[in-house]
Amino acid sequence: MNRPNVILICVDEWRGDCLGAEGHPHVQTPHLDELAAKGTRFRHAYSATPTCVPARVALFTGQSQERHGRVGYQEGVKFDDVHPVTLAGEFGKAGYQTQAIGKLHVYPERNRVGFDDVMLHDGFLHFARKQHRRDFKFFDDYVPWLRRQPGVTADEEYFDHGVGCNSTVARPWDKAERLHPTSWTGSQAVEWLYRRDPTVPFFLYLSFHRPHPPYDPPSWAMDMYLDLPAFKRRLGDWEHHYESVRTDGNHQLAFGTLSEAVTHRARAGYYGLMTQIDMQLMRLFEALYDFDLADDTIIAFTSDHGEMLGDHDFYRKAVGFEGSARVPFIVTPAPNDPAAKRGGVVDEVVELRDIMPTLLELAGVPVPESCDGKSLARFVREPPAGTPEPEPWRDWLHGEHVYFGQSLQWVTDGHIKYLWASGWGTEELFDLDADPGEMHNLAPLPEHASLLALWKGRLIADLTGREEGFVHDGDLVKGAAVVTMLAHARALVKS
Repeated sequence: MNRPNVILICVDEWRGDCLGAEGHPHVQTPHLDELAAKGTRFRHAYSATPTCVPARVALFTGQSQERHGRVGYQEGVKFDDVHPVTLAGEFGKAGYQTQAIGKLHVYPERNRVGFDDVMLHDGFLHFARKQHRRDFKFFDDYVPWLRRQPGVTADEEYFDHGVGCNSTVARPWDKAERLHPTSWTGSQAVEWLYRRDPTVPFFLYLSFHRPHPPYDPPSWAMDMYLDLPAFKRRLGDWEHHYESVRTDGNHQLAFGTLSEAVTHRARAGYYGLMTQIDMQLMRLFEALYDFDLADDTIIAFTSDHGEMLGDHDFYRKAVGFEGSARVPFIVTPAPNDPAAKRGGVVDEVVELRDIMPTLLELAGVPVPESCDGKSLARFVREPPAGTPEPEPWRDWLHGEHVYFGQSLQWVTDGHIKYLWASGWGTEELFDLDADPGEMHNLAPLPEHASLLALWKGRLIADLTGREEGFVHDGDLVKGAAVVTMLAHARALVKS
């Protein structure tokens, strides 16, 4: 059986609305737009636990947070102790050569999570830098490479320009563009095509650290967006729920007010990083043609989470609002696949855990029982004649994250969203079709009481029986203690 090659491209902190194909008014992503036109784009795709570590667990295991147990951001948890069955491992069992390039963000950092080999650049890892006393060879392949380049000193690294990894400060890259981590990642992917085993199919996980901060694109990319209309602060009628965590003026803030000029410049840096990645992807796509691989290669594109970027005075991620939780999601079957659907846009709600079963099924590889994600193949390929009608798609998605000292819970189908904060008991309800910017909270309005009851009931159903005690006597109760790992995951770590 001749199986297709598979490339999964994952970027970090890329909002779901930031594609030309999504109709974004400013971001230029021509090569990703072309990829979407050749495949299927999912307009209601989410990261159910929208920060780097738990989101990537979902991506690598095909599991929901209820199943994999990671409901918050926690460093230092050994990946294999909790998650032995992985996307790369299943491809490997099927005879694929498997390679990861870029960001994995697992522990230990050199854990290959089922890949034959990894080449790492996770970005600024505080935990690893401290643990390994800044000896990058233990946890990063980019910096040792950088220090070997002509004209570069033995002490240089990605923090020389002083722009932080969770900061709204933005400035152009301080070195030659070829030395930028994004360029390194693209170059390593092209170079790997020379070294792959040509006798077997491959699975390549290509993971760019950007557009996660630091907002440091090359000058040309940042300049593209500095002349945009000025950023203007926009607030809805519900942000007072978060006043207790406001930190105005802090460049690393999660919620608060910054100068509109600072956010305008951060936005230019953020968009510039996106366009730079788009250019590097064009390098990869052209290389696939050069190596005569393009016709039988499946390509998927997504992100681990988004970036609030000043929406409603929020920055960074971890919340359930659209800027943070919604992600881009494109699946493009191999061009020689006669059953492939082209240029489709899917309305159903999907999540990162759906990528593993989707790519395995498209490649003809069995999907392990450990997955509770659902294959999207039905939306990407025409079914063979006589195929029974598939079971109904999920009605809603449950997302959550521990943040601000509590659990931020939400449920959505991509059209309606209900959010609840376990510590404060605050509620927001949005009609995303009429109000995509989540400006107007419908929860306190009597005319929407039945809609509120429906969506609150769905969250109650998802949380009933949870160890934290979020539900009591059939209703949500505030003030329960929260954890970043559920009991079954902690038990596996200890065993």
